[in-house]
Amino acid sequence: MMRSIIHIICVFAALLVPALAGAQIVRKDSVPLHWAENNKKVIVDGDTVSMIIPERNYGRYDRGLFNYLYLPKGDWAFGFTASYGELNTDDVQVLSMLKNVDFAGKMYSLKPSISYLFRNNQSIGMRLNYTRGTADLKSLAVDIDDDMNFSLHDVSYYQQTYEVAAFYRNYVGLGMEKRFAVFNEVSLDMGAGSSRFKRYYADQLFDTRTNITTVSLNFSPGLCVFIQDYVAFNVSFGVFGLKVRNEKQNTNGVDEGSRTTSGANFRFNIFNINFGLMVVI
Repeated sequence: MMRSIIHIICVFAALLVPALAGAQIVRKDSVPLHWAENNKKVIVDGDTVSMIIPERNYGRYDRGLFNYLYLPKGDWAFGFTASYGELNTDDVQVLSMLKNVDFAGKMYSLKPSISYLFRNNQSIGMRLNYTRGTADLKSLAVDIDDDMNFSLHDVSYYQQTYEVAAFYRNYVGLGMEKRFAVFNEVSLDMGAGSSRFKRYYADQLFDTRTNITTVSLNFSPGLCVFIQDYVAFNVSFGVFGLKVRNEKQNTNGVDEGSRTTSGANFRFNIFNINFGLMVVI
């Protein structure tokens, strides 16, 4: 009888110990059990590193998703983004209300950047941004009826801004080929600039000059694709941001005071789409 009891205890112990050991490994490493089976090793700068970056699994279930190595630790990335837009109209007529529309406007921006991979797939860096835009409305006539009609002429607007940004970017590799990755970027931007708005009213020229200071916090997800071994194309979208703007204004040399505005953007902004190239060495 005693031998049977001891035999049963030994059987339960033989089944329970591996189960507890396996549970302890999952809880300690916080990675899927099949991670080692799918993982491969590569050599980066003389060191053997894993193609799959182990991450803590905070959920109850393993969904089989991996963060593959995309950019290794220690690399430098140099990026450049440029944009240009132009609009011209000459003697355009919209129905019978808008006549003699003569408008010309253009805007361009230059954004060089540099970043350092302090961890695999994670980088920090700085970016400069120069933006300049002009708009000239030579003529515009509005004729709704006999009591509602007016015309504008010789209206111009000019603005240029300088910004510097510190950013953190986290990449998620989508395969072992190191070709595609998605990323999320968080940036703190500080900028300064000026604008000038000239228009005629009652045959008198009004010249308004504004000095602008801005601080913003932006969150921008995006996609990165390597088109060559060391050259990648990326596109990012502004989806969320906080912004504070201060303006000091004067018209015809007369100080009109200053104002501070703030706001938040919680939606996809089609005017904040950035395309650029990145060189990784």
